[in-house]
Amino acid sequence: MAYQSINPFTGELLKSFDHHADAQMESALAKADSTFQDTWSKSTFQERAGIVGRAASLMLERKESLARLAAIEMGKRISEGRDEVEMSAAILQYFADHAEAFLAPQPIDTKMGDAHLEFSPLGVLVGVQPWNFPYYQLARFAAPNLMAGNVLLVKHSSGVPQCALAFEQLFADAGAPCGVYTNLFVSSDQVGRLLDNPRTKGVALTGSEQAGEALASRAGKNLKRSTMELGGSDAFIVLEDCDLEFAVKMAVLGRIGNVGQTCIGAKRFIVVGPRANQFLHAFRDALA
Repeated sequence: MAYQSINPFTGELLKSFDHHADAQMESALAKADSTFQDTWSKSTFQERAGIVGRAASLMLERKESLARLAAIEMGKRISEGRDEVEMSAAILQYFADHAEAFLAPQPIDTKMGDAHLEFSPLGVLVGVQPWNFPYYQLARFAAPNLMAGNVLLVKHSSGVPQCALAFEQLFADAGAPCGVYTNLFVSSDQVGRLLDNPRTKGVALTGSEQAGEALASRAGKNLKRSTMELGGSDAFIVLEDCDLEFAVKMAVLGRIGNVGQTCIGAKRFIVVGPRANQFLHAFRDALA
């Protein structure tokens, strides 16, 4: 699938991006691995925090432009885009501030001698991220892993390429060495080949069950670490004793918040008979 920036309000094709060829992907992997080995894994928490924290500050400085970019690519309202940028910046800053404490060596109580638990970076990690939160999904993958000393190759959704590039630019402008955070316009097959490469140490996916099955099996075959967030949603249940005004407010938010594209969105409603008509009329009026 081509990487295309299409305005969902107008259907206008804004920009199109070519896939990275296998040679480009290999070059990016080689650079990421060398940066990990030579620079990033040897950096201090203070050095990493300076870069990740600077990226957080840049997000806030660019809040308006990033929010508008999310609007014209993903379709969310400007106000929701601003909220997402602020939340994403907060995630970056949080891990910049606290990762050293989280990853400090932990003593082990034993009578067999002196022992402690250490946390060491793994190396090159691959991230495959969805389009519905084009910055938040990247931030929550990037922040803890970069602060832990890993380097990242990221395949974002094909529908938000400009958001993907804008997020990558944050780290370049924050002073991250080349190879620390790399955006890739690659196919699913190419991601699979990345997992076959011994320099890649793990993969994180947020996406469909089909994608999760494919990548988890590929990672398992190669004995690579993997995390799979495959989404889902529970029913929105309205019982007799509900506060109808509050229930309707939450139902509307659950159904149309983020233009309806959240894994915890209200995709089906179960309303007890005595409240059904009241709820439906109030819900309709709230949407009018």
